[in-house]
Amino acid sequence: QVQLVESGGGLVQAGGSLRLSCAASGRTFSNYVLAWFRQSPGKEREFVGAITQNGARTAYADSVKGRFSISRDNAKNTVYLQMNSLKPEDTAVYYCAAAFRSYSTLMTTSTEYGSWGQGTQVTVSS
Repeated sequence: QVQLVESGGGLVQAGGSLRLSCAASGRTFSNYVLAWFRQSPGKEREFVGAITQNGARTAYADSVKGRFSISRDNAKNTVYLQMNSLKPEDTAVYYCAAAFRSYSTLMTTSTEYGSWGQGTQVTVSS
C-alpha cells in the first residue's frame, strides 16, 4: 500500500485552470496504476482519469476529455491532474487513487483501487 496526499484544490472561476498534485510514499510507486476520481454532494464517486505505471497510456471520462490531463513523475512519486476550461459542474472533492499491478493496465472503477488520498476540494464558480 502507498500513502497518498492530494494538494492544489481551491476556488476558481469558470474557464480557469487548476493543477492538482498527489504525492505518494513508498519505494514501488512505479508499479502502481494511478487515477483521479471525484465526488459531488449527493452523487456517487466518479472516474476522472487514469495513467499506467510508466505513464505511456492514459484514459479519461468523456466529461473531461480534452480539458483534463493526467501525468506522473515516478522520480518524485507524484501524479498530477491538469484541469483546464473548468466548468461549475466540475465542482467536487477530487481523490487520488493507486492500485498495484504487475502488468501495464488501466482501470476506471473505484473498487479496483486499494489506496486513496483524503481528497481536495475544487470549486468552480460561474
